[in-house]
Order: sequence, then structure tokens, then C-alpha cells
Amino acid sequence: MMQRRAHRLAASIGLACVLGATGAFAGNVPVNDGTGDYAVRVTSLKEARFATVIRQRYDFSCGSAAVATLLTHHFGRPVREADVFAEMYATGDQARIRKLGFSLLDMRRYLQAHGFRADGFALPLDKLAEEGVPAIVLLNDRGYRHFVVVKGMRGNRVLVGDPAAGLRTIRRDRFEKLWESRVLFVVHNQRQLAQFNNPRDWRIAPAGPLELSIQRDGLQHVVMPRRGPGDV
Repeated sequence: MMQRRAHRLAASIGLACVLGATGAFAGNVPVNDGTGDYAVRVTSLKEARFATVIRQRYDFSCGSAAVATLLTHHFGRPVREADVFAEMYATGDQARIRKLGFSLLDMRRYLQAHGFRADGFALPLDKLAEEGVPAIVLLNDRGYRHFVVVKGMRGNRVLVGDPAAGLRTIRRDRFEKLWESRVLFVVHNQRQLAQFNNPRDWRIAPAGPLELSIQRDGLQHVVMPRRGPGDV
């Protein structure tokens, strides 16, 4: 009897997981083990991938979403993407932003106004693991330029928060090819607050590499100072 009930419950939960994985459902799923009704909370895979990533609102706003992700989920300063966008847009070159998206300079000004000193550094990716700090990087996938947050590294996998596609892992060799600028944009004060390689993020991230899903050419001209290893 107990074994049959367990099988029924497992089958019901399995169906709920399938529904959640398809992205067709997110909420409470009723299940029955033969003796009573239960409600199982289901989160779709799509929803889970944005648990620690701020989704971009516009096709040219990956920069503001990346900054919001960095502050909210890595430095304990919750901020809405809409607020970051509004401030960066108001103080930036609006025609250029509409055409190309935000630049690292826009991000730097915003962060500095809120007490965070940030710069772009020409450093190897391993420096992030060594220092235990996240970074915003610009990836170029077949001509599409897109800001993502490097949230962690394990073995040959790089964990990124993609404002367009959510949490994902990319093979290290593929990441190196996409990361043409070799610039790590990092906050270099308040490092005691920084979170990197959070186990929660790795539990959500897909186990295998996924191709980047980039909506459009976000940025073509990024001008930031490149400094030596001793400056981080």
C-alpha cells in the first residue's frame, strides 16, 4: 500500500516537473497519492533561470540589467533594472544608447554615483576566481555584442547571468572565443560584500553548455581604461 502511494505521488510530481520544465506552467500543481490531495509548488525552468538574474526590458538594455544583477545578487544592494536604466539613460548619450546600448562608461558613472568604484581591467579570467569577485563582460557571438555577468567558475565551465536568457553555463574554451575584448569590468571597492561562485546559482544552472541567445547588437564601441594586474 505504502509503495503504491509513493509511486502515485512520484508520478504526479514527475508530471509537475515536466510541466514546469516546458515553461508552460509555474505555480501550484495538485497531486494525489491515493489517500489525499497535495499541492506541489512548481517553478518553470525559464523562471528558475532568472532567480538571480535581472531580465533586460529592452533589446538595448542588457547593460542596465547587468548592473542591476551585479548590485542585487552579488553586492546585496537590491535595485530595479528600470531604475538603473532611467538614471543611466538620463545621464548618457541617448541617441547612441538607443542605437548601440549602454557602454561601460555609462555603467561606471552609475556605480560611482552609488558608492561603487568600478573599472575595466585587461586581466585573465582566472583572476576572478583568484580574487572571488564577479565581473561584467562583453561577449561577441557572431557579431552580436552582449553584456553578461560572470557569476562563477568551476573546472571548464563559466557561470554567467545573461540578461536575455537567464542563468547559464558556457564551456571555458567557447567563452574565451566569445570574450574578444578581454576586459573584466569589476567593482574594486566594497569587495567584502562581493559574492562569487554561489552554490545556489550552480544548483539552478544547466549542467551542460548552452549557446548564447542574444537579441541584437548591444554595443560596438566600448572605451574603458585597460590596466595592469596590480590594479585589481
